[in-house]
Order: sequence, then C-alpha cells, then structure tokens
Amino acid sequence: MSFIQDIQNYEFLQKALFTAIIVGIISGVLGSFIILRGMSLMGDAISHAVLPGVAISYMLGISYFYGAVVFGLLTAFGIGFITQNSRIKNDTSIGIVFSAFFAVGIILIGKANTSTDLTSILFGNVLAVRDSDMWITLGVGIFVLLMIVLFFKEFLVSTFDPTLAASFGLSNKLIHYGLMVLLTLVTVASLQTVGIILVVAMLITPAATAYLLTNRLSHMIVISSILGAVSAVIGLYISFIYNWPSGAAIVLVTTAFFITALLFSPKHGVVWRALKMRKNKTAVGQ
Repeated sequence: MSFIQDIQNYEFLQKALFTAIIVGIISGVLGSFIILRGMSLMGDAISHAVLPGVAISYMLGISYFYGAVVFGLLTAFGIGFITQNSRIKNDTSIGIVFSAFFAVGIILIGKANTSTDLTSILFGNVLAVRDSDMWITLGVGIFVLLMIVLFFKEFLVSTFDPTLAASFGLSNKLIHYGLMVLLTLVTVASLQTVGIILVVAMLITPAATAYLLTNRLSHMIVISSILGAVSAVIGLYISFIYNWPSGAAIVLVTTAFFITALLFSPKHGVVWRALKMRKNKTAVGQ
C-alpha cells in the first residue's frame, strides 16, 4: 500500500512506472522476433556499441538518444557490410564491430565529465527518468508497435521461411535491416530503465519465457509483452523499496519468471517432463 501511495504522491515515481511499463512491452514484442530469428547476439552487440554515442552526446550537451541511435545503426549496418563483403561469418563480425565500438566508448567515458549520468546509463536508473526520456520512450514505443502491426505478415513469413518470403517478392535483407532499426530504437529507449549492460536481458528473457509457454507467434508476443511489463513493475517496486539498481531488479524478476516457466510450463517444463517419463516407465513396468 505504501508503494501505491508513493506513486500517487510523487511525480518521479509516476514517470518511472510509465516508462518501465512501455519498455517492458516493446522489449517483449520485439524480443519475440529477435530470438526466433537467432539475433540475440545482435541485440547484445547493439546494446554495448551505443556507448560511444552516449558519451559523445553528453560531451556535446545533447540528449543521449541521438548519439546512441547513430552508433546503434552504424553497428547494425557495419556488421551487415562485413558479413556480406567478406568470408567473415555473422557472429565473428558482431564480435569485431561491437568490441571496437565498446572500446571507443570506454575511452570517451574517460574524456567526459558526466560520470554519474553515464553510470546510470550503464546500469540503469529508472527512478531518475526525466520528462524528455519518458516522451522519447513513448514515441519509440508507438513507432515500434505500429511497425510490427503494419508489417506483421512480412516479419512472420521472413522469420519462419525466408525462401517463401523471397518467392512472394519480399526482400529478406530489407526486412532484416528494418528489424535492426527497430532493435536499435528499443535498445536506446531501454537504456535509462535497465542500462546498457542489462538491456539485452530485457529483450531476450521475457520472449524466451513466452517461447516455453506457447507455439504460436501471436500468443508469444502477447505473453512476452505482458511478462515484460509485469517484470518492470515488480522490479521497480523492489528497486524503490530496497534501494537496488532498477535495471538489476527488473532483470532478476524476468529471470525468475523464466526459471518458473523452465520448470513448470505445461509442455516444456522440466518437472512435468520428468513426471511424464516416470509415469511412462511405471506403465511400461506394469
């Protein structure tokens, strides 16, 4: 009850809760496509490679959003360029590009004079979210959800059967880079909430949990977005009550949901499978 009263009384908590819920929803929605397409490493790469953009933005006195988006897009297109124009495979390209950008970011942090702000970007501090951060996150959320709704069929076909998508005249390369743009936007929007280091967990864990609970993409997206939003709310509560870093608290909640699904999901749960195997062995013995 105290937490609810504090939300009603303090504007910074209202902004934090609103922003965290949006991040949870859009991360869950986009994360469903990311894990089905095997792009988890790309999400990790972009989340780390935006660091120099964040540092440069602070040094120039502008919103970190702009610098982070630029470096996120440079990372995505740089990885694609190396993969398509050399013998280097995609996972190797990811390692080369994101480690180089991350190294540049570390150097730039030493040159910046805003270590406190940069630390909050690294580890997340949703309780310190500003009006500009909240509105940027809302704008990104609306744009991402709109793109998913408008091009759901294209994303669906390209994800499960690229050959069929090509036969329909769809450009798998264009769809891939479109998802990279959305991934970059969601990553940057999540920085204030969970931070650079943990943003990939917000993208992957709720979607992975939903993947264990259903075999339909539409259901997976809904479950993943709900889990993301609920995890954000519970994580924010834990962060506020126990003075934990918000990003770490939110990620731990998502992980707890995943472990629960891993053990007890009706079709894929470890516990239920063990019980079924034991029941089958008993039946065979009889």
